[in-house]
Formats: sequence, C-alpha cells, structure tokens
Amino acid sequence: MKVGIVQFIKGAIPTGEAALVQQLHLPIEMYTLGDGFTWNTQDREQDSTTARHTWQQAVGLLRDASFDMVILDELNFVLRYDYLPLAEVLEELRTKRDMLHVVITGRNAKEELIALADLVTEMKPIKHPYRAGIKAQRGVEF
Repeated sequence: MKVGIVQFIKGAIPTGEAALVQQLHLPIEMYTLGDGFTWNTQDREQDSTTARHTWQQAVGLLRDASFDMVILDELNFVLRYDYLPLAEVLEELRTKRDMLHVVITGRNAKEELIALADLVTEMKPIKHPYRAGIKAQRGVEF
C-alpha cells in the first residue's frame, strides 16, 4: 500500500509524525508544507497562501493513481478558518477514485465534510498533560 501524508500547518516546526516515518523507514511519502500554527504566524494572507500551496500538493496526491491512501493532516483546521474554500475541497473528494482512502484530521470538521465521509471519528482529551503544565516532549509530540 502506497501512503502519502500532507501536513497543512506544521511545516515550520519538527513533527513527531515525520520523525517516526523517518526513524522506522516507513514507506510513506511525507509533505510537511505549512508555516507552523496560525497563532504563531498571525498573518492570515500568508496562512491562506500556504494553505493553497499545500492543497495543490494534496490534490496531486489525490489524483495520483499510485497512492492507495492519502492523509490530509490538520485539513479540518484549515477549513474551519476558511483558508481554503470548502466547496473546492468537497468537489475534489467527490471525484476521487473509489478505492482511494482519504483520512482527514483535525478538530471541528465542517458538517458538509462529515456528511460526505464514510467514517467519522471524534477524539477528545479526557485528561492531557498540557493541562497540568507539562510542555510538549521531544519524541512524543514532536
């Protein structure tokens, strides 16, 4: 199975996902293209431009018949803040190959995206070390 991961908002910081793929030599193509978290950039125009560039990479993978699965990491965040037009994303997903598995991550998925999906899972923290003041740890969160 050929897998591609496109990370939308983490490009300016090291990611745990990318480190794991590299360390374990997993057969996954990683594209980490964001500028970091938008609360760090505080530049809506730049964030929208970066989201557009990242979406173009994602579309390339979605249309590439050699991929069996494409993971769009934090796309829900990008859609929540309208950095990309939802209609454009939905249209691309509606026209994907039948057996292409697409995984979209992030909180607060748009209702239209949920309606289009085959499977939706919501994860929420019950207890998290951040709430106790424990910062992100190398090898765990990044």
